[in-house]
Amino acid sequence: MSDFQHISVTQTAELLADGKVVIADIRDEQSYAAGHIAGAYHLTNGSLSGFMQQFEFDQPVVVVCYHGNSSQGAAQYLAQQGFEQVYSMDGGVESWRQQQPVVSGDGA
Repeated sequence: MSDFQHISVTQTAELLADGKVVIADIRDEQSYAAGHIAGAYHLTNGSLSGFMQQFEFDQPVVVVCYHGNSSQGAAQYLAQQGFEQVYSMDGGVESWRQQQPVVSGDGA
């Protein structure tokens, strides 16, 4: 698969509850620290190599950003790198925040 798919907040929450997905948050450090999805991996240019070593290519990945726009490009990139199930979450963390809890701090 060399393309990503769109996924809703509800679908993402269901996958996360089942423990079947990695959330890759591509927002800047301050935004991530201010509030992110519990367990999200802060994916930056600097952490990309570690991300690709840590997770298997058959592990589903949901990329999130602020509003669901920038995540599409990052999701496409991960799909092109060989990740088999890549999603861009529609509405981003702002939409998630309206429906689900977020955690703050540098850690997951």
